[in-house]
Amino acid sequence: MPELIIRILLAYVLGSLIGSLIVGKFHGGVDIRKTGSGNAGSTNALRTQGKVFAFWVMLIDVGKGVLAAGGLPYLPWMHSSIASPGWIAALCGAAVVVGHVFPVFFHFHGGKGAATFLGVLLVLSWPALILALVVWALTLILSGYVSLSTILAACSVPVYVLLAPGDVFTSPLFWFGVAMALFIVFTHRSNIRRLKAGTENRFTRVMLLHRQR
Repeated sequence: MPELIIRILLAYVLGSLIGSLIVGKFHGGVDIRKTGSGNAGSTNALRTQGKVFAFWVMLIDVGKGVLAAGGLPYLPWMHSSIASPGWIAALCGAAVVVGHVFPVFFHFHGGKGAATFLGVLLVLSWPALILALVVWALTLILSGYVSLSTILAACSVPVYVLLAPGDVFTSPLFWFGVAMALFIVFTHRSNIRRLKAGTENRFTRVMLLHRQR
């Protein structure tokens, strides 16, 4: 049990290394939480700082998800008989996403967890990742809303497990997917309010059916 708790804590600390705030330190000390939407994620980084800045932000945030789920369960000096590597990967994956949203190093004010979630998913199940990316892209093309695309992409993961063969309720991917879908809905609650009010930011340039005025 102590080994499992240590892994989860390490994953949380790793998640607290926010890509946009780290890159911002080397980019004139910019804090993107004080610009644009006020979010520390890659979407706000792209809107306010450009493609190169957003690329490095995405690389860090996705990479720490990969490292948490793909590295921490297999630390050579730390063996656990409490849980299987699959469950440890799912728990560490959840912890790194929570760390990204509530980072201990940045006053618990981070991003919304989407990029780090994708990094974890790459380790847990690449077919589920592909489905999530397809759902995200189709929703974005049809609606123009990044937030809606992200929410539906997260919700597609437990649906994927439900439709796949095997025992759903013993699958760490299923419970990870359910927990992260609920968590990402929570982190996007302000976006949901703006969607209902019709004031959410929209990428009209990527919309397939949008008519230019």
